[in-house]
Amino acid sequence: MQRSLKPLISLINLEVNSWALEARLLHWLTLIWLFIGLVTLVSASYPEGIINNNDGFYLLKRQLVGVAVGFAGFYILVRKPLKKTLKISPWLVLIFLLLIMLTLVPGLGKTTMGASRWIAIGPFSLQPSELIKPFLILQAAYLFAKWKKLNNSVRWMWLIVFALVLLGILKQPNLSTTALCGMTLWLIAVAAELPWNQLLITSIGGLSLAIFSIRLNPYQWDRIVFFLNPWQDYQGKGYQLIQSLLAIASGGFSGTGFGLSQQKLSYLPIRSTDFIFAVYAEEFGLIGCLLLLLLIIGYGTLALRVAIKSRHPISRLIAIGVMVLMVGQSLINIGVAVGSLPTTGLPLPFFSYGTNSMIASLLLAGLLIRVARENSQAEVISLTK
Repeated sequence: MQRSLKPLISLINLEVNSWALEARLLHWLTLIWLFIGLVTLVSASYPEGIINNNDGFYLLKRQLVGVAVGFAGFYILVRKPLKKTLKISPWLVLIFLLLIMLTLVPGLGKTTMGASRWIAIGPFSLQPSELIKPFLILQAAYLFAKWKKLNNSVRWMWLIVFALVLLGILKQPNLSTTALCGMTLWLIAVAAELPWNQLLITSIGGLSLAIFSIRLNPYQWDRIVFFLNPWQDYQGKGYQLIQSLLAIASGGFSGTGFGLSQQKLSYLPIRSTDFIFAVYAEEFGLIGCLLLLLLIIGYGTLALRVAIKSRHPISRLIAIGVMVLMVGQSLINIGVAVGSLPTTGLPLPFFSYGTNSMIASLLLAGLLIRVARENSQAEVISLTK
């Protein structure tokens, strides 16, 4: 038994003890975050798994496929020098851009709840808007770090590519992911110290596009209206937020206990994805919520520390991009569940069901750890040759 487990232990360890302190801490925080998320998913999805598939672990089994694929990519990125990963990132951005556009083609894109965000591949669905996130950060970090040295044709080419990515995601429609990716790109540009007049024009354009989308899609406007006062339609458009608030309030100080959430029993909608935090809060209470927030804040603090210690501007911008996506998306998801933000549809990293989101989250974590590992090396590694 010990011999059979040795290769697995060796794979997971990967000489972690020889890494820089930040890399080791991020590695173990990632594993802890993932473990808590899988445990919560088991509880949140078990009742619907029994009802819909006669298997309480149906969603967990599918999620583990994402974990397996994600970990394969995670450990490749942790081992692979950023210099080599950066060489393939432009091609992967273009490939996923093409796939995003294909989701809009009738017959190719899979439509669920009025949104065409997936491409069906056998029993699984590919969601390009999730999988592009790590490579979007890589390419943005390279572009904005080298901004002053690049000619205008290269600048404009990639700005057009980024715009097409955002417009393609917005067209699906998926305003929340568009806004998150857009804000991430903008904050990477801010960290790269691009001219403020260019940043201001871009922010005004992005805000105008968001307002146009909200007015064009009534359901997005409804999310804002009923977020402000869900009780005006408590059995309709305000129902899911009210049920989420009831679940969180029911948790009290110490929670009802693992598996004992009552709101997940046909009361709380989208309990395994958008509102999985409400299930977690009900079962683990205020104490559990504070510990989870402490974990997320700790992760963000370490990511910021990695960015500050980075000696190469591209590495610094990658760390900032990962921090914005992982921590920002987590706080937005939690903010929606507690009624502080309008419903967005953004998953909670490592918690929400979704193989594509799981893969993207693990790839992002792998990139951040790789940056932390390279920070500890004696010589500055050139990422542009």
